[in-house]
Amino acid sequence: MAEADVDSVDLETIVQGAHEKQELRLWLRMLSTTKLISQEVRRRLRNEFGATLPQFDLMAQLYREHGGLRLGELSKRTMVTNGNVTGLVERLEADGFIVRETPDDDRRVTVAKLTTKGDELFATMAAAHESWLRDMMADVEPADIKALWSRIGAVKASVNNHLSSADFD
Repeated sequence: MAEADVDSVDLETIVQGAHEKQELRLWLRMLSTTKLISQEVRRRLRNEFGATLPQFDLMAQLYREHGGLRLGELSKRTMVTNGNVTGLVERLEADGFIVRETPDDDRRVTVAKLTTKGDELFATMAAAHESWLRDMMADVEPADIKALWSRIGAVKASVNNHLSSADFD
């Protein structure tokens, strides 16, 4: 059995046979599925593009914002600390995929933008990513995917309705 298979099974066996713990079982099933997909996407990004998932996520944000984004905004959108965003940007800049600019010569503000090379790479990576997801979910009927989308949306809405008022940064 592959390592990823063992990890996903272990999460779900925590409550094996505990039919009364449906919410816990659902959460562990969603978590283990997400973990499996993330591990495979990370592996494929590394093998096919020499990229990391955080680099892919950062480039995805910049791809959507052709005018670029401030580093702080990138941090919020990617849920990566400011220091880690700076490191990611520096690496992608060194590789020629991103440029940093200071709009209106305001040194307090740094905006990152994809270069043409970065734009082209991300488009290729995004197409591959979409293909990988389609491949990984090939055994699931389209109607089931649509139904799961809706049902997990209901779970998400319920969770949002019951979040504590604590400020999460």
